[in-house]
Amino acid sequence: MKRLTLVFLLLAFCATAFAGESQLQKATNVMNEIMSTPDKGIPHDLLDKAVCVGIIPSEVKFALGFGGTYGRGVLVCRKGGNGRWDAPSMFTMGGASVGFQIGGKATDVVFLVMNPGGMKKLVQDSVKLGAELSVAAGPVGRSAEGATDAQLHAEILSYSRSRGLFGGASLDGAVYKQDEGDNEKVYGRRVTAKEILIDGTVQPTSAAQGLDGTLTKFSPSGGRTFASL
Repeated sequence: MKRLTLVFLLLAFCATAFAGESQLQKATNVMNEIMSTPDKGIPHDLLDKAVCVGIIPSEVKFALGFGGTYGRGVLVCRKGGNGRWDAPSMFTMGGASVGFQIGGKATDVVFLVMNPGGMKKLVQDSVKLGAELSVAAGPVGRSAEGATDAQLHAEILSYSRSRGLFGGASLDGAVYKQDEGDNEKVYGRRVTAKEILIDGTVQPTSAAQGLDGTLTKFSPSGGRTFASL
């Protein structure tokens, strides 16, 4: 019986760890697909300014009721704010009609964190977008020349994709929360979002290399240093 229990626990651990790896692979696919059409993707000059990128693949989102949405995502930051893309941190996001569904269909959500101040707020246990953190629908295209003043001053720029259509999306009212359980499954120990994203003391796993490589391909350098945090 003890052996069977041990085998069960081992299989359960492997399954949950694989789920984290699968999430990272889905996020990698989303970024590759969105950035493969520059005229309809995220402007490269904005991506170069971003200190972090958050991705919520459509396959891991659930409706919570009329107008309610919920998703699990991955946040990756440049090491120190302006270095190489580093280890990912897992999070959840939910709220009322925040763009995860269009016409009843699940969508992919991507957002850019544009400055260290916005990043500092995202390592809290939870934060409400639009209230504690300024957010705007991001512009689309090769450059951000046509961006509005609100977009240029937002701490987060957000996008969604559904049925092949990609564009800016509002995340106002969504609640962003740390997924400590998923982070523990990915890294095999308890780590905080601050340790992963700001302190840079957590090494990326092999499963994160694909996502880091994709972000490096589209934005090898940029961001802004976290030194002031």
